[in-house]
Amino acid sequence: MNKELPKVYEPQQVESRIYQMWEDNNCFASTPDPEKKPFSIVMPPPNVTGQLHMGHAMDCTLQDILTRFKRMQGYEALWVPGIDHAGIATQIKVEEELRVKEGKTRYDLGREKFLERVWEWKEKYGGRIVEQQKKMGVSCDWNRSRFTMDEGCSKAVRETFCELYDKGLIYKGSRIINWCPHCITALSDAEVEYQDKPGHLWHIRYPLADGSGDLVVATTRPETMMGDTGVAVNPEDERFKHLVGKTCILPIMNREIPIVADDYVELGFGTGAVKMTPAHDPNDFEVGLRHNLEVIRCIGDDGKINENGGPYCGMDRYECRKQIVKDLEEQGYLVKTEPYNHNVGTCYRCHNDVEPLISAQWFVKMEPLAKEALRVVKDGEVKFVPERFSKTYTNWMENVHDWCISRQLWWGHQIPAWYCDECGHINVSREDPTKCEKCGCTHLTRDEDVLDTWFSSALWPFSTLGWPEKTADLDYYYPTSVMVTGYDIIFFWVARMIFSGCEQMKKIPFHTVLIHGLVRDDKGRKMSKSLGNGIDPLEMAEKYGADALRFNLITGNSPGNDTRFYTEKCEAMRNFANKIWNASRFVMMNLTIDKCGLPAADQLAPEDKWVLSKLNTLVKEVTENLDAYEIGVASAKVYDFIWDTYCDWYIELTKTRLNGEDEGAKLAAQNVLCYVLTELLKLLHPFMPFITEEIFQALPHTGDFIMTSHWPEYQEALHFPEEEAAMEAVMDTIKAIRARRAEMNVPPSKKAEVLLVTATPEIYKQGLHFIQRLAYASEVTFAAAAPADVSKQVSVVTHNATAYMPMAELVDIAAELDRIQKEIEKARNGLRIVEQKLSNEKFVSKAPEAVVNVEREKAAKYQELIAKLEESAKAMRA
Repeated sequence: MNKELPKVYEPQQVESRIYQMWEDNNCFASTPDPEKKPFSIVMPPPNVTGQLHMGHAMDCTLQDILTRFKRMQGYEALWVPGIDHAGIATQIKVEEELRVKEGKTRYDLGREKFLERVWEWKEKYGGRIVEQQKKMGVSCDWNRSRFTMDEGCSKAVRETFCELYDKGLIYKGSRIINWCPHCITALSDAEVEYQDKPGHLWHIRYPLADGSGDLVVATTRPETMMGDTGVAVNPEDERFKHLVGKTCILPIMNREIPIVADDYVELGFGTGAVKMTPAHDPNDFEVGLRHNLEVIRCIGDDGKINENGGPYCGMDRYECRKQIVKDLEEQGYLVKTEPYNHNVGTCYRCHNDVEPLISAQWFVKMEPLAKEALRVVKDGEVKFVPERFSKTYTNWMENVHDWCISRQLWWGHQIPAWYCDECGHINVSREDPTKCEKCGCTHLTRDEDVLDTWFSSALWPFSTLGWPEKTADLDYYYPTSVMVTGYDIIFFWVARMIFSGCEQMKKIPFHTVLIHGLVRDDKGRKMSKSLGNGIDPLEMAEKYGADALRFNLITGNSPGNDTRFYTEKCEAMRNFANKIWNASRFVMMNLTIDKCGLPAADQLAPEDKWVLSKLNTLVKEVTENLDAYEIGVASAKVYDFIWDTYCDWYIELTKTRLNGEDEGAKLAAQNVLCYVLTELLKLLHPFMPFITEEIFQALPHTGDFIMTSHWPEYQEALHFPEEEAAMEAVMDTIKAIRARRAEMNVPPSKKAEVLLVTATPEIYKQGLHFIQRLAYASEVTFAAAAPADVSKQVSVVTHNATAYMPMAELVDIAAELDRIQKEIEKARNGLRIVEQKLSNEKFVSKAPEAVVNVEREKAAKYQELIAKLEESAKAMRA
């Protein structure tokens, strides 16, 4: 049989066809199978508004690699896809469209009609990112695709809210909102328009309470300082470390307020000290929660200073600003005033400045929930990879504050709470109530707020599997196996999934959290619209192929670390794909077999045993690496083996048999070539799914698809350590001779006699024909000692042999001696470094024995190499 692949690999033509084939044959589907172990991942749901970016591409690639790997290992692998309703982002999109196209606001439509518009928008655009994910090759079970506001997820959200409320873990408290003093109404973030306005930055001196000095803060809003209840500095700022925990005096009000350390304060920004007004700034409010700062509201609903404003009570906020600046200057607290342009939030209706004010909101009580969520991580039930992120998680959970879950939006899960118009009782119910549970009144008004998007996302690992119903899926796939996500949402999402799983399911949501970093540009900057440095992954996939993009994203990358994206690397990975393609074409053009099977061990040539033994080790190591989530390490090993061991060496080593007359030897070479290629394609498949499937389909194979084939396993029968070492020795000699000839610009057509001086000639005799063909030797002879006269010889030293070639007439003897001397110096430097380590008593006594032994072996090898080089130089001078 003689199969051929097209001359050129065209990923643009292959990838969509291969993906369609997988979908048509239901390759991604998963159903509970008691005969198999489950492996499950739930996809971090991208926003319904989303377009695929490099972060998504990285996320998808890592999850797909793990899913494909486990599927091939025989696990019942399920990867659940889905989309997040993304409350604020989606509402803003639809409101913008409404304003631009129709000149209307959501209030013109009313809540019900507006939500109809949002659902229409979701149906029209919500599928975009799904199609984009498919182009990346993701092997999700698309039949199970979920949406955070679908019927099942909505039921899970309502059940959770009611359960937590019944347990006293959800309550109503106070929070910052956007308030328009002109319209006298709360505004959602979507209703605030930001304008660049000229203003001032006032630098104000806050004296230290102990009289030892003062802090200078800078503010654009001095009219709120009557509500200051603290001053914050960055914990890493050396200027202020000694002040943290002390107090300072609030000017004019003469109130003592604490100095706290918080990461919210940017290092190097402004004076380094920021006044905290928790009642009038959302960021200050968050800092206030973290440090238990008092909340003092000093501006009323009408925009005037209230009773907490001391001498300014009753003044309009801007009238107060002028007066307080004047007073600060007169009392010696004003250090300086600078002109300052800044973004000011304005009401989209009346365009007056919006005032952030504290208001009643819904919260989740975190302390009781945090206890179990901390325990499962501390006890290792949930493991973070890398482990250092468990400390990040633990620190946050130990200091967690109650979670504000209400949002002033219309799009989202509306809070299931109804206020009785008669007695004011709050009715929280799984079903819409018709009367007040306390007084029986039928006049009820539903809370207009919706839940934070992260509330529904927190339930994702079990709501997607059918909870609150008791389903076969939940029983089989939960807890899920691994959660793959970025370090930037450990607090927002990972922590909330863990405590939600522990509370609602009484089980952890996943066993492992695999953390990846951000994909940055080639200069190390975060990709953003403002910098204009974003790279479209779909453009990269279109140009270089999705396989090349995937391989680019994961090679040279380790868990938890940011990676830089280089377009040139995509090109290099496309070249790798072409290398595999061309090697596969060569193999197929030389195949006469229509079934691939390994010959018996006694029919294997030394080079066959060498490649099979190395492949066996590769299989073991790559499997171990993937099990340890060392995905970048695994991919690099497969890459190196394919490029170097298989393409550059093994294929070359088989050509003599493939072109020879011995039919038995020819068939053995064909079978090993085909077997090793097939196993390599399987190892590469999770990383580069498209090209591996395309080649697999053209090769003699068993099973329908490579993606459902059996993952390679280590086999003791294919472990040939002696033959592997012998072949490596032959190859080292070939490499050394070729390198020397290249240094001296000797063309391959110029054959030369090779004398091998070695104590183990039998090793080299097995590879004699390779040395002759690949080291361009006209003849190869063996000796136990160097020839007496080497004055017209050039030598090449390896650890097991020295090769002599009569090429003195082709080379400048003086130059050759100079080169040997440089090699001796290099080896002596290496030996010196190793000996320094070995002479260090601390190193020898404290380092593991294996590490010390490695250094001793290095020293012995350097000494041996120096001796051989000196012998070569001495012989040449004779």
